[in-house]
Amino acid sequence: MKNINILIVGVGGQGTLLASKLMGKIYIDAGYDVKVSEVHGMSQRGGSVVTYVRAGEKVFSPVIDRGEADVMISFEALESARWLPYLKKDGVIISNTAQIDPMPVIMGNAQYPENILEKIAATGVSVISADALSLAEQAGSAKAVNIVLLGIAAKALELDKEECISAIRATVPQKTIEVNEKAFELGYNL
Repeated sequence: MKNINILIVGVGGQGTLLASKLMGKIYIDAGYDVKVSEVHGMSQRGGSVVTYVRAGEKVFSPVIDRGEADVMISFEALESARWLPYLKKDGVIISNTAQIDPMPVIMGNAQYPENILEKIAATGVSVISADALSLAEQAGSAKAVNIVLLGIAAKALELDKEECISAIRATVPQKTIEVNEKAFELGYNL
């Protein structure tokens, strides 16, 4: 049973908490010991948010230190850069290509950096990027970006597809199951 450290980063209101809850459930259902962190950062819409999911034979702490994340699931491109120091040298970033302007950009005091994901990939980091918002809208709800990214991550991590869908069915509200299943499939099959 291999240990896995997953960093989930985004902006408040994007569904990072649900994504970490689902990822934790998937690993628990597969027989792993799992620790999932509380949210760190601004939980209000617009602030940077990070959660940790650690799974293995025995996990003692939910916290992932710098250089320890095997995978980063990033809901927003700039967050990939912000949390890059936490990724292992051979780690993988799964990122939405969406750009959400932080307050300094909104106020005109800064500019949003161009080509962030390309610059990260140029350093040798493995980056899997997708327009998760478009895929979520195709599934039926812009709110399903988190599930699209979960689908991409599940494929990259070679997680059992049916176990992932089962976790989604058991976790999301009943009325959103169909949209979330479609979002997962679109991400998984990307």
